[in-house]
Amino acid sequence: MSRIADRLAELGLTLPAVAAPVAAYVPAVVHGNLVYTSGQLPFVDGALPATGKVGASVSAEDAQAYAATSALNALAAIHEVIGSLDRITQIVKVTGFVASDPSFTGQPGVINGASTLLGDVFGDSGIHARSAVGVAVLPLDAPVEVELVVAFA
Repeated sequence: MSRIADRLAELGLTLPAVAAPVAAYVPAVVHGNLVYTSGQLPFVDGALPATGKVGASVSAEDAQAYAATSALNALAAIHEVIGSLDRITQIVKVTGFVASDPSFTGQPGVINGASTLLGDVFGDSGIHARSAVGVAVLPLDAPVEVELVVAFA
């Protein structure tokens, strides 16, 4: 088993199947020594566990867990294009989108779900730059979407 696969297992996590694109794009693209993922929704077994706006029908705590799921889905897309997560040398950037009720301002806390998961899995290599953005609506009415940029060798 690989180092990262072992770490995922220690955390009780497994890489899911790569989510099928919902439009005209691919889940991840390699350019040079970087992988750019498309925005990943929190699909679990091909379905969204919740829909709606954070701060209204979706709690911030649930959305934080969905952000972690979205990051795990992004790792699956990365694994598919580079063959092993052990090749990742740095999580460079996380961009998180939160479908937010107009009064909700806790987007950074929601996207901490993704950031914490990446730190737990990759340690110092999981420390990254980040944006957490509130939006009116996301595809399929998902509460969160996460995209990653990672460096690999």
